[in-house]
Amino acid sequence: MSILSVSNLQKKFGDLTVLKDISFQINDGEIVSIIGSSGSGKSTLLRCMNQLEKVTAGEIEINGKTLVKTENGVPVYAGKEVQKEILMETGFVFQSFNLFPHYSVLRNVMEAPVCVAGVPKEEAEKKARGLLKKLGLEEKADAYPCELSGGQSQRVSIARALALEPKILFFDEPTSALDPELTGEVLKVIKSLADLHMTMVIVTHEMAFAKDISDRVIFMDQGVIVEDDTPDAVFQSTNERTREFLGKYHDIQ
Repeated sequence: MSILSVSNLQKKFGDLTVLKDISFQINDGEIVSIIGSSGSGKSTLLRCMNQLEKVTAGEIEINGKTLVKTENGVPVYAGKEVQKEILMETGFVFQSFNLFPHYSVLRNVMEAPVCVAGVPKEEAEKKARGLLKKLGLEEKADAYPCELSGGQSQRVSIARALALEPKILFFDEPTSALDPELTGEVLKVIKSLADLHMTMVIVTHEMAFAKDISDRVIFMDQGVIVEDDTPDAVFQSTNERTREFLGKYHDIQ
């Protein structure tokens, strides 16, 4: 069953077309990695699906709800209530963590359930502590973001995204701001979510990870989807542009 559907999506910034007629579907429980060079449109696509950017044209449907569709050449967004419902059913993990610096780790994880979803504080705290324990951060509940390593900060960001029990999780290059030695701990956490059959869309430059964890891999170049297939098919592709891109990575042979 499709949980995410994107049809004929376009995004322009002035005269620059960043996304050109993007279409794909993702099924419930599926893990899809989006790869490609910097500037190929990967992060912009993610931001359009998370309501952080407005589309120029096309349609996005998430968990059976239409976020935006194009009528008479104009993108028409759902009302605020539907947009909020969709937002509550999606989690977003930023590459730069985006934690509230003046809140403790515990409050960072509790904030959305309490202030957005109206969950009672005691219930939100219990769930937040459970998530922190699951991610190996139980002892950091009262710490502040400035006291955390990059890997710990990203794990808090993942816990915060999970706090609303989303139907689908989006990751925007979750390891790009980390030292190589910290990358492994974050990838390990994401793999643990895969074991729980969490639906995930992951923009990443970690090719070996994408090949290992994904049900499908989407390769983007210059705002279009060049390949959308199984990891084996994409990583063994005969497409010249795909081979040129993947040839830069030596950890996937």
